[in-house]
Order: sequence, then structure tokens, then C-alpha cells
Amino acid sequence: MNSQSLLLTIVQLNWSGPVVHPGDLCFKLPNNVSLEEGTMCEPLSVGVHACRRANVGPETNVLVMGAGPIGLVTLLAARAFEAPRIVVADVNDHRLSVAKALGAHEIVKVSTNIEEVAEEVAKIKEAMGTRVDVSFDCAGFNKTMATALSATAPDNTLCLKLLRSSKVDVKPLITHRFGFSQKEVEKAFETSAGGGNAMKVMFNM
Repeated sequence: MNSQSLLLTIVQLNWSGPVVHPGDLCFKLPNNVSLEEGTMCEPLSVGVHACRRANVGPETNVLVMGAGPIGLVTLLAARAFEAPRIVVADVNDHRLSVAKALGAHEIVKVSTNIEEVAEEVAKIKEAMGTRVDVSFDCAGFNKTMATALSATAPDNTLCLKLLRSSKVDVKPLITHRFGFSQKEVEKAFETSAGGGNAMKVMFNM
């Protein structure tokens, strides 16, 4: 068998008509969903997963940094999760126009200059018109990460609210308590460093 016929055989084997796949991993497309739309489930799942992890909902204002494919599916997912305000930022005018067409409430043109973070954060906050609750960095650059972090409002009281409401019980995590004498301090650090059953070690002042 020469190399040409071997190549043809390999191609025929790899591109055969029927494809066998486990049935429990196959999902039938709804009648109103085309094959092309079905192929978009994979990228869309990235945006859906991100929004679920971030608990995006009707009270969550969302910033999306980057209007590439992942940024745009994150925008679509945030809309599906009923985010009231969604701002998309990107360096590319065409991508921003696509984001606007897909339902972004506002779009912000940014640059690649790291020194312009503060100025662009101000633009994003103005475009949002209210606090930014959740930011998604869908570009993966130092600048986009810095911009997203700076634009997102800190929620300094969230932990206190959770404790007050008793939705979170942290008491079982406090496994050891020590006084503040030198001997007990040494014992506390030994206990903490020793692993085992120690979770959180507290000092009683």
C-alpha cells in the first residue's frame, strides 16, 4: 500500500457517515432549533456557566470586558438570566456594534493602554448608571482584569448580612480556642500547623 492509498484509507475511516456516541450523552435538538444553532451550545454553555457561578439575576448589574465570541455569549446568558443592566466594553467598534445589537444596554470603547484604566472605569460606571455588581473578563489581558476589578463595586457588608440572617453558620468551623499567654500562643500555632482536626484556631483576648 503506497502513502497515497494509506492516506485515503485513513480519511475514509475518520470521516465515515455513522458516528457512534453514548446515548445518555446525546440530546435531541428541539424542532425549532436548527443544526447551526445547535452547534452554538458549546460556546453558549461557557456564558451560562459563568452567569450561574456568579448568581446573575434580576438584581445583578453586569459588566462584560471583551466582545469576542465568549464575551457575546456571556452577554446573551446575562440577558437570559434577566440582568437589569449590561455594559460591554471592547477595543473594536464592530464587535461593540454586535454587542449592542444583541442587547447590551450600553457599550464602551476602551483602549489597550494600561495607563487609561482609571479613565475607562469612570466611563463604564457612567454608562452603567448604577453600581457594577458582577464583572466578566472575557478578554484575558492584565488591563481588562484591572478594569473589571476596579469597576466592580465592593460588597463590604455581604458577609455581615449573611451572618445576621443565619443563612450561614460559621460556628462549627471554630474548632480550637486559646488564651493569649505566650505558652498558649505557641500551642495555638502548633495546633494550627499540625493539620489534623484543626479548622480555625481562635484567640480569646
